[in-house]
Amino acid sequence: MPSKIVVPELGESVLEATVGRWLKKVGEPVSVGEPLVELETEKVDLEVGAEKGGTLSRIEKQQGEDVKIGDVLGIIEETAGAATSTRPAAQESLGAAPGLGESRAPARESKAESKPEPGRVPSPGAAAEVGATPSARQLARERGVSLEQVAARGKSGRVTAEDVEGYLEEEKGRAAPGATPSGAESTPVGTRLGSMALGGGRIGVAEPARIAAAAEARPEERVRMSRRRQTIARRLVEAQHSAAMLTTFNEVDMSAVMEIRKRWKESFKKRHGVGLGIVSFFVKTSIAALREFPELNAELQDDEIVLKRYYDLGIAVGASGGLVVPVLRDADRLSFAEIEGAIKGFAEKAESGALTLEDLRGGTFTITNGGVFGSLMSTPILNPPQVGILGLHKIQERPMSLQGQIASRPMMYVALSYDHRVVDGREAVQFLVRVKELVEDPASLMLEA
Repeated sequence: MPSKIVVPELGESVLEATVGRWLKKVGEPVSVGEPLVELETEKVDLEVGAEKGGTLSRIEKQQGEDVKIGDVLGIIEETAGAATSTRPAAQESLGAAPGLGESRAPARESKAESKPEPGRVPSPGAAAEVGATPSARQLARERGVSLEQVAARGKSGRVTAEDVEGYLEEEKGRAAPGATPSGAESTPVGTRLGSMALGGGRIGVAEPARIAAAAEARPEERVRMSRRRQTIARRLVEAQHSAAMLTTFNEVDMSAVMEIRKRWKESFKKRHGVGLGIVSFFVKTSIAALREFPELNAELQDDEIVLKRYYDLGIAVGASGGLVVPVLRDADRLSFAEIEGAIKGFAEKAESGALTLEDLRGGTFTITNGGVFGSLMSTPILNPPQVGILGLHKIQERPMSLQGQIASRPMMYVALSYDHRVVDGREAVQFLVRVKELVEDPASLMLEA
């Protein structure tokens, strides 16, 4: 009896998905629970498994097609003796991105048949044993790399795209320079073309070869945007088109914060098991400033401004699968150690694809730290429907005039992007000045608390 492969529930507020790739071909046998097809949603990728064993007889939706909950993806024909099961199709999280979908336990490697490198034969089931992020698996498929050969270097224990790239670079370095395939001509291309051009004046004979060589030296590659990347792109463009976005800048002397970190670094980590970073100070100072300027902790709904009297701060995290903004719930009630622990946990879950819908839902104000990548200054884009986002940047020693004396100080540029429909320039500037004052005098945070 035929069994339909249908699009399962995708998570709260997520109604559509895109067919990523089929892990099985028509005519291949499938077993109960075996992953058949990958679906991409706005927030999370998932695998749909077989509810019954048999043979994949028909594929209804091809790669790249948009589907909705309940749509038929394909048909399984039961075969004699095939195992059956009534449990739901397997749905395993492969990644996460801001604002859309639901993720579950980290995904296991699918049994997709990617081309291994020449001379490398993966062991049976190796793909299922190796934990890897979706971007790593895609890159491995494109480059013909067996994931069992790639070592995971991050704390999550999963292979990332960066790990695959590092492996490819190492393999490239091991290759003998100037080696030519067996049986290939060793004469340089330029010599061959020159002899052709000079032999009997046949200049035109060399032209096609020259054009072909030039084309090979300028390769191009087309990569389909994932649904998550499409969603990120759409939301960022919408933010610029739907909001009257402006950015104001200031600079902060980080001397006091750096001194506190230096004095308490070892004892803080020993006591709490996590390092004392920069972002936790800005979380605390932002909350204090938001209390004074509540318009920045709000959103616009039709002709009403909704002022939030709670503080759920989004912390932007750059993961291999794309930007995500997990949320610190009731951040005003968290200690420095709890904030640092939560941020560390978000980063690990983002890289391993374990972020959940609850981690990403909501948020009243966002902090993004481009300084970890070396950015000296930027204009952060709003995270709708929020009306404010604080951008942190690289700490750099710069000469500053202090009481008539020139001294080198660790300075950071900070940027506040805001929606001018809700927030006036005066309030935005004063908010950023207040953040600056509190960071430069961290002891005042005790009074604010």
